[in-house]
Amino acid sequence: MKPRKAGYNCKPAIAHRDLKSKNILVKLNLTCVIGDLGLAVRHNVASDSVDVPSTNRVGTKRYMAPEVLDESMDSRQFDPYKRSDVYSLGLVLWEMARRCGCASDEYQPPYYECVPPDPTLDDMRRVVCLERRRPVLPNRWHSDPVLSAISKVMKECWYQNPAARLTALRIKKTLANIATTDHYKL
Repeated sequence: MKPRKAGYNCKPAIAHRDLKSKNILVKLNLTCVIGDLGLAVRHNVASDSVDVPSTNRVGTKRYMAPEVLDESMDSRQFDPYKRSDVYSLGLVLWEMARRCGCASDEYQPPYYECVPPDPTLDDMRRVVCLERRRPVLPNRWHSDPVLSAISKVMKECWYQNPAARLTALRIKKTLANIATTDHYKL
């Protein structure tokens, strides 16, 4: 960990815990911001602890990572919360990708083909943890260089093992690289 300079202010390290497309707001300049931080946890660097809200509420079931669904996540550490958000981000990328290109699909939420519109925790546990299913990646994405590259990112966000998932920084760099590579036309 880098030592902080005197008077240096930085943004607090937070994990959202309810990352989904409805909580991502698009500004007029087309940049995005994350909203609804009601379930967010903050990492207290000084004590290396996690400030977890006292509410028993959990995030949106459809977007929960396997370790949240099966309750195997170590809630005393901050890193598992970040890794859980990465899983959810992969689902948001999937939703966005379905709407891209000349043959875009109608909106459907993640796992629409295998759980009811308002799934229970048991529904999601069965599909995500026991059956280890992930959203279907349409075949047409493989022939599109951008969607193919983003598909790879999605899959790496969805690993069953949280430690194997991409970091937020790696996702940011990879997406930036996809956006700036000459042969990709966004």
